[in-house]
Amino acid sequence: MCGILGVVAQTSANQVLYDGLLVLQHRGQDAAGIATIEGNTFHLHKGNGLVRDVFRTRNMRALRGNAGIAHVRYPTAGSALDHNEAQPFYVNSPFGIVLGHNGNLTNTEQLQQELFLEDRRHVNTNSDSEVLLNVLAHELQANSTMRYRLDIKNIFDAVSGVHRRCRGAYAVVAMIAGYGLLAFRDVYGIRPLVLGSHQTENGTEYLIASESVALDTLGFKFLRDIAPGEAVFVDFDGNFHSQQCAENPTLNPCIFEYVYLARPDSVINGISVYETRLNMGENLADKITREWQQHDIDVVIPIPDSSRPSALQLANRLGISFREGFVKNRYIGRTFIMPGQAMRKKSVRQKLNAISVEFKGKNVLLVDDSIVRGTTSREIVQMARDAGARKVYFASAAPPVRFPNVYGIDMPSRKELIATGRSDEEICREIGADRLIYQDLDDLKAAVRKTNQDIQYFDASCFDGDYITGDVTSEYLDEIEAARENGKVNTDDDVSQLDLDLVANP
Repeated sequence: MCGILGVVAQTSANQVLYDGLLVLQHRGQDAAGIATIEGNTFHLHKGNGLVRDVFRTRNMRALRGNAGIAHVRYPTAGSALDHNEAQPFYVNSPFGIVLGHNGNLTNTEQLQQELFLEDRRHVNTNSDSEVLLNVLAHELQANSTMRYRLDIKNIFDAVSGVHRRCRGAYAVVAMIAGYGLLAFRDVYGIRPLVLGSHQTENGTEYLIASESVALDTLGFKFLRDIAPGEAVFVDFDGNFHSQQCAENPTLNPCIFEYVYLARPDSVINGISVYETRLNMGENLADKITREWQQHDIDVVIPIPDSSRPSALQLANRLGISFREGFVKNRYIGRTFIMPGQAMRKKSVRQKLNAISVEFKGKNVLLVDDSIVRGTTSREIVQMARDAGARKVYFASAAPPVRFPNVYGIDMPSRKELIATGRSDEEICREIGADRLIYQDLDDLKAAVRKTNQDIQYFDASCFDGDYITGDVTSEYLDEIEAARENGKVNTDDDVSQLDLDLVANP
């Protein structure tokens, strides 16, 4: 899960990109970067940390030019703390390209070997995004003319080559020096990407982003989602082009975007994230009504923030009081995206504090968006008991997470998932609750599909183990888990930043 932006504007792009990253900060808090282009010179600044910490006034002044891309990182491949893996990435051949990527490739090792042995390209980090950049660069070179010039057909043919070679999930923004802004989405449409425009006196500006909320807050009109397999290209004069670059693309959006990842005020694939979360609450309430008719719930309390719409609708449907029982410290990062189990556990009580009056002597139903590792859930249940709750019930707006997610969410190890190999009753005991209620997968899909009936399929692999790309085997899962256990996540505390001016001559 990362956030990406790309813009071709009529005025300086740096502030638009910075403001857009602030809006998409929820998609990644580990690193941030912006690359702009002025003539044939790329200006790039990136580093570890939050957007507000990475960029200073001097950095913003150096990011000159009317076009650029930006990225906030949440590591799911490579190193968590290595500043060299902050994005965007840059390559100087064949034309000078910068690229930002949201998602995860599933054939990274194969591509690394191909790049080294066949394409004669060197990849300097463990990041699959740098691999993807080099694949794109090679395909652009292979499809360019004898004079190493590009036209629109060459660019779209290169994206077709990327689709043929790369497996997994990827939403991409890239700039090609001397040409323009390129964006494309994987053939399954797993990770989101939206397109917007803004009319000015001097012409049309285009903005591409991970979520529609970035368009809204920056004053751009939402045009549409970029389709699976589609590429869009905006040259530096503002001319827009698009083309389907994949054979037999299908839309299979990641259902976890609606459960947790996306902001509630976003609309992705024609589906309101907020409405889906309301629908999840309704369906969960109906399950309680079917299976627990004689419940003794006194109050419904959400675990802030993403579960609030589901909890509110659940309470309304059951006719039970809804109360805010936890106060969130908004200066602590989201525990879900903090690398390392110990860091997550330590941060829970720093992040949430219980309001005792809402718990004392009551049978409380806590509602969360999901249960992944269970560490946070266990701590919160104990907090409710410490605050005086008589009984603590727990409801998850999502089904049990029993399988790794390999498409860009930090769920790579089955050993870390509390639901793997455990029944609902065993999970309930593990988190210390008196009763546990999970959403059914069919009900979750129905909740999301309710606002857009055209969506037939979802990537729900973390719930059902069905990996849409067809290349994820038990052996593959064993390999990525072994890599995680063997310490590919760097614990170095080096948080230095990179500030480069890169000249590219097309």
